[in-house]
Amino acid sequence: MEEILEILEKDARTSCEDIAKMLKKKPQEIKAAIKKYEKDGVVLRYKTILNKELVKGDDSSVRALIEVNILPQKDLGFEKIAERIYSFPEVSSCYLISGTYDLLVIIEGKNIQTVSSFVAEKLSCLENVRGTTTHFLLKKYKEDGVILKHREENKRIAISY
Repeated sequence: MEEILEILEKDARTSCEDIAKMLKKKPQEIKAAIKKYEKDGVVLRYKTILNKELVKGDDSSVRALIEVNILPQKDLGFEKIAERIYSFPEVSSCYLISGTYDLLVIIEGKNIQTVSSFVAEKLSCLENVRGTTTHFLLKKYKEDGVILKHREENKRIAISY
């Protein structure tokens, strides 16, 4: 991967001037390269990683990883059914994987019931879906290479009699 992309992937807020200094190039060259990456669809979006556990008053949503076993369609393989699945607004990510299951689908919902309804009413009833296994995310320790610090728990003093 090109050096500019590696720098942006680690920290998208790195300025063109800073990248230019790191790579010993002119800022205009860096700006032009980034514009081209954006135009060509190489850089799709800039993302902020939030530690939602530390956001006060955040009614955190529930995230689930769903393994999906599908029957590939003749002459289309996995593409058409994957496209159908990733088109649902609840789906944040969808991957073709090796192993026992074919797709790994990541969704977010208000609560466990929302996720459960999605699986029962939208996902598992699709024509080529043969089975699903749902895993709920309980706690994040590291995301996209960033270690997340956790809120301090109230430590109770041991009482002895």
